[in-house]
Amino acid sequence: MVRDIQSQKFFGHGSLNEPQREKKSRLMAALKVILWLTILSFIIAFFISIYAEDDFESFDGNVAVIKITGPIMVQGDDFLFEEVASSDDISKLVRKAVKNEKVKAIVFEINSPGGSAVASDEIAAEIKNSNKTTVAWIREIGTSGAYWIASSTDHIIANRMSITGSIGVIASYLGFSGFIEDHNVTYERLVSGKFKDLGIPFKDLTAEERALFEKNLNSIHGYFVDEVAKNRKLPKKEVENLATGQFYLGAEALNLGLVDELGSRDEVKRYLEKNLDIEVKFVEYKTHRGLLSSLSDVIGKNSFFIGKGLGSAFFSQAEKPKSISITA
Repeated sequence: MVRDIQSQKFFGHGSLNEPQREKKSRLMAALKVILWLTILSFIIAFFISIYAEDDFESFDGNVAVIKITGPIMVQGDDFLFEEVASSDDISKLVRKAVKNEKVKAIVFEINSPGGSAVASDEIAAEIKNSNKTTVAWIREIGTSGAYWIASSTDHIIANRMSITGSIGVIASYLGFSGFIEDHNVTYERLVSGKFKDLGIPFKDLTAEERALFEKNLNSIHGYFVDEVAKNRKLPKKEVENLATGQFYLGAEALNLGLVDELGSRDEVKRYLEKNLDIEVKFVEYKTHRGLLSSLSDVIGKNSFFIGKGLGSAFFSQAEKPKSISITA
């Protein structure tokens, strides 16, 4: 009799009280939702793969459009599910457009706040090495590294209310030194070079480290100024006066010589038709994403937001440590 009762407690529903049954029911419902979303993600990715362009060069067009959207980075894959402009991908697209004899010009549709200095320099160099007419079209934002790229083209057209410029360099990192001290945690520093842990978040910068950091940032800033001055054919001193990190509206940027014209895609088309004596037919050049890549993106985003929702049900928001940023 005792054994039967124990078996019932272990296997039977009689052992669960009402809150436990409700908790188990919620868990099963969540698992079912995850399963169905996974299946749905596979179906969506399958159709995305079917209808995606297999080869952008198969489309008839004489002006290639390459979008530069989101933060500019060296390598691809979306960053925290935000679209990223990869210098690897964009440089590859530029080279493909250059090889296509039907393509007479390349338009860079820019909507980016900038990003990696290295990635921006790589894209700018690829543009200047091309043998096609190049145009930058700044739609909403083309600042920092994105403006560096725009300046390397033959002609810049910007919306009058767009944000551009912001010629400057920024570097930042999170600092946990106060957080560590408050929680009685120690950072044991073991390095073979005195600057080996430069910028590590567990300790504050020394005066010498801060000076070294700022020296490097100023060097990158100097490269930026030199490139803009050379690309835009402006006196270096004039660019230095503009290179405070300040952004300018398109209309103001025109008066400062940072852009050549205000307008939209229509103005881009008119400029190309006038200067190349062609009837413009735009064709978008973009990186092909296969089934596995599309599936990974969809499942990854679903998993992130499901996990976020489930996590918020069990955990309260933790206190965030203070962050330290260095801007130039």
